[in-house]
Amino acid sequence: MLKVTFLLITLVIGSIEAAKMVCYYDSASQFREGPAKLTLQDLEPALQFCNYLVYGYAAIDPETYQLKPLHKNLDITLNHYRNITNLRRNHPELLILLSVGGDRDLFEETPSSSYLSVLENQAHRNAFINSAIAHLKTYDFDGLDLAWQFPKNKPKIVEHIIRRGWRKFKGWFFSPKLVDENAAEHKQQFTTLVRELTDALKFDGLILTLTMLPHVDPKLFIDVPAIIGNVDFVNLGSYDFQTPDRDPKVADHSAPIYEMFERDPTHNIDYQVQYWLNNSASSNKINIGVPAYGLTWTMSCKSGITGYPPIEKTLGRGAAGKQLRQPGLMSWPEICEKLQADKELGGEDALLRKVGDPRQRYGSYAYRAADKNAHNGLWISYEEPSTAATKASYVFAKGLGGVALFDLSLDDFRGHCAGDKYPILRSIKFKL
Repeated sequence: MLKVTFLLITLVIGSIEAAKMVCYYDSASQFREGPAKLTLQDLEPALQFCNYLVYGYAAIDPETYQLKPLHKNLDITLNHYRNITNLRRNHPELLILLSVGGDRDLFEETPSSSYLSVLENQAHRNAFINSAIAHLKTYDFDGLDLAWQFPKNKPKIVEHIIRRGWRKFKGWFFSPKLVDENAAEHKQQFTTLVRELTDALKFDGLILTLTMLPHVDPKLFIDVPAIIGNVDFVNLGSYDFQTPDRDPKVADHSAPIYEMFERDPTHNIDYQVQYWLNNSASSNKINIGVPAYGLTWTMSCKSGITGYPPIEKTLGRGAAGKQLRQPGLMSWPEICEKLQADKELGGEDALLRKVGDPRQRYGSYAYRAADKNAHNGLWISYEEPSTAATKASYVFAKGLGGVALFDLSLDDFRGHCAGDKYPILRSIKFKL
């Protein structure tokens, strides 16, 4: 009996230790002003909770197909690459990866074109691989993360059953425009790139990971059985299913765990996870992505007053918060501030009504209906420490590899909300 108990305890401890905490750090946060700017001193307290720090983002030169810094002045001239990898001195077990892509390499009209061009030519792949390894070795990174910018799926319209039936009927006669006419070739070529990268990186003891960006269809571009054995793990972009940029007229939960009634059945974490598992992916190599932010829409007078999603007739991105100053996006501390606002305040500073998720399936949201002048309407789908912990519990229950947090600069790294710094990161780590 004692031997059995000891074995069970050993297995449980082993599974806990195996859970990975992957922390993304977007270097663009260095260009923010005021309390939204994340300095290296601010970053330091988070690293005790991270197994991996993913530094984003590098880019691809469209002429040479070589990996290049996205912000050369910051990364090279100001030596930020080196400053980041030097953080390992105080955290020797931390592995620091350089990520390429991540939907940040957007200086072209078609941000995926350079990434597809790399795949299509052996010389282009060699140029990318050699330059990537040179960057990793020069600046002492532990490996490369491929946040590859494939063409994205088109937004799907949320509509009632009659219009949905009519759209399906029309689909019998008109073929929809393909996301990528050469998707089959690019799928095979990406597999080749991953294999070549793996072989090259292993020679120098470097690792390779894959980040699936939101709205990139793995059916089109990823040969899961061939890829999964050649990467250390995969971080799923299991968030941003509904966004004010893609879906300006309809607000909805942006990162639910499970499928919602009359929604796209693929727009949830569980579907994304099951797809990879059903295609021969090892569960311990799958990490789910969790955002540290909320997405916001502007409610109109026609959006109603209940706040119950989906909210139709919205007017696109919500007003910018006071820290990020970015319409449609709010960091957790910005949201927390609004949830704790003085009840006497009015206008755009008026208190939001929070609606929790007692079933722990879809996430929290908060809203403020438009006033009689059709102003100040706001609807937010967001992550908070409790919902992030619920997703960590899902990871543990499914035996998955861990959680990837997007990203540290959007968590409450100053501890303004409840006193503790990085509350979302802490909630995930403690639950794992």
